[in-house]
Amino acid sequence: MNERTLVEIVPWSAGHLELLHRMNAPEMTEHLGGPETEAQVAERHERYMRIAEKGAGRMFAVVLLPGQELVGTVGYWDRTWQGEQVCEMGWGILPAYQGKGIATAAVAQAIEAVRAEGARREIHAYPGAGNPASNAVCRKLGFALIGEIEFEYPPGSWMRCNDWRLAL
Repeated sequence: MNERTLVEIVPWSAGHLELLHRMNAPEMTEHLGGPETEAQVAERHERYMRIAEKGAGRMFAVVLLPGQELVGTVGYWDRTWQGEQVCEMGWGILPAYQGKGIATAAVAQAIEAVRAEGARREIHAYPGAGNPASNAVCRKLGFALIGEIEFEYPPGSWMRCNDWRLAL
């Protein structure tokens, strides 16, 4: 099966709150500072729903085909990084679906969505330095490794990340 046909990314909607709760498991958040509280998950869901309205990016649910199973998230958003406005991309796939090329296929589709908008020249991704799977996604999709950095996420928590950049 072609990677592009494995998954579909669909715009984030109110019906995706349960997926966000499933993504909040300890094994899913170990590289991101740990699980969030119920209030934080609700706020994240609201942010995901509003991001496209602000023109600041887009969030998607990752749907496994042909069964239409919700298996993860992918998105991109604007942020200030080292004094510049950049487009950041992030993703996560539920543990039962990892290692099957789903993240790579979903991120490839999200990259195409960024390209189609035509408003950004490059994308950055900041996977944890100790997260080999997410770093492999960057490598497979042609991101260039800029280097290892200290990254604050969530606010107040610092982690070692790799800064990957993809020119569009």
